[in-house]
Amino acid sequence: MDPDNPVVRLCTQGMQAESQGRADEARDLFLQAWKAAQDDYEACIAAHYLARHQPTPEETLHWNQECLDRADRVGDERVRGFYASLHGNMGRSHLELGQVDQAREHFLRAARRIDDLPAGQYGDWLRYCVAEGLRSTRAATAGGIADPVLEILGTLCARADLKALSLLLPAYMGDLGTADDGERITTALQMLHAERRLPADEQAAVSRAITLRTAGV
Repeated sequence: MDPDNPVVRLCTQGMQAESQGRADEARDLFLQAWKAAQDDYEACIAAHYLARHQPTPEETLHWNQECLDRADRVGDERVRGFYASLHGNMGRSHLELGQVDQAREHFLRAARRIDDLPAGQYGDWLRYCVAEGLRSTRAATAGGIADPVLEILGTLCARADLKALSLLLPAYMGDLGTADDGERITTALQMLHAERRLPADEQAAVSRAITLRTAGV
């Protein structure tokens, strides 16, 4: 984005106010950006930030939808990297309103656009957020079936086993449901099991998780 663009400049000022705890000032700056927008691209940017400062979930959803609609109208390379975030925001808005099916559809769309993001911390963080949305919407329809990998992670967290967590947690947190992501988790489990450094009960839990995953359960 062009930092000299008036709308971008107002949004940058709004983000600075937001980071300093001046929420009302931030919202006013984002509203100024919306009013100053001259085209769909600028309106898309302003709507994105306005959505973050709405008093109700319904109004947040409205502005997230406005942002997505404007991006669709732009339809070129300028907004290509926006979609993972836009659909992720839509998913969270629907989830907050208890609309699980709509939320899951947007999280799935967000997952399909993750590769449009450049490599780096922002892309990694957004991937984790989308994966969390997919897990939460899957859990809502899974009939209470426990996730053995999540249980293992809980045990490792309780013991503060940072070495084991550093191997398994990134693979789990970034799982978007693809075959490659699933293989990454299984490989991490297998490496953890091969070290044979865990307590016996945890070692057995890892073994069971590997068996379930390789059996396709």
